[in-house]
Amino acid sequence: MISDVDASLSALLRAEALHGTETEVVFDAPTTDWASRRSGGPVVDVFLYDIREDPARRDIAMQPQRDMTGRITGRKPGIRHYRLSYLLTAWTRRPEDEHRLLGQLLESMLQFDRVPTEYLRGRFTEDTIVLNLAQPAAPDRSLADIWSALGGDMKPSLDLVAIAPVRPGRTYPVGPPVLEQQVRVLRRPGDRPGPESDLSEVDDDEADPVDDGAEVAPAGRPGRSPSAGPPAGSRRPGTNRRSTGPGKAAGAGEAGP
Repeated sequence: MISDVDASLSALLRAEALHGTETEVVFDAPTTDWASRRSGGPVVDVFLYDIREDPARRDIAMQPQRDMTGRITGRKPGIRHYRLSYLLTAWTRRPEDEHRLLGQLLESMLQFDRVPTEYLRGRFTEDTIVLNLAQPAAPDRSLADIWSALGGDMKPSLDLVAIAPVRPGRTYPVGPPVLEQQVRVLRRPGDRPGPESDLSEVDDDEADPVDDGAEVAPAGRPGRSPSAGPPAGSRRPGTNRRSTGPGKAAGAGEAGP
């Protein structure tokens, strides 16, 4: 990823800021030893000195991964963005030429808030690289400390931050797809499924032969309907054995002769 960002920035600087010049673009650390060994024409040094993640741009959502048929086969973590900080310095034989070259870089790079598509290289042909030029330095990062760590004398410089997306390569596989749907139908004992049910119909001989409220005759005796009267020769409860005369209530005493 870093080499693709370097190639993209080099293509942008050569085509826009340094077009028509013989200025060379390098990515060396501007140490005292490197400066003493440098010879030849003007040079623009693009030194990468810091790499940090930009948590405000992190995508926490999992991204689905699909096959040729469109079925989801796995999931990947969201895209992360990293801030690559570069120190741009100009190296010539005279300080005036260095200032002129540095001003040329500033005016040209201010036209772009991101690397144009035609200058993207490597994996970034479909993504984009955001550019921040000459922004205030972070409180925990001082240019004086950087030059002190390099062991060289301070020079006028431009701080260029390239924010590049990184796609995590890890994929979490998913389970096999569900091809069948389970349907469960609850019935009470004796219920028959309706015509819209997918269950098989119950045969007549499998249905409950006894209707609710029907009287079952004992074995060897014919059954009777509940609405039929008592059998012949039986009496109703509360009646006398002797029959009363016409017009007399049951159980009333008879008059003497």
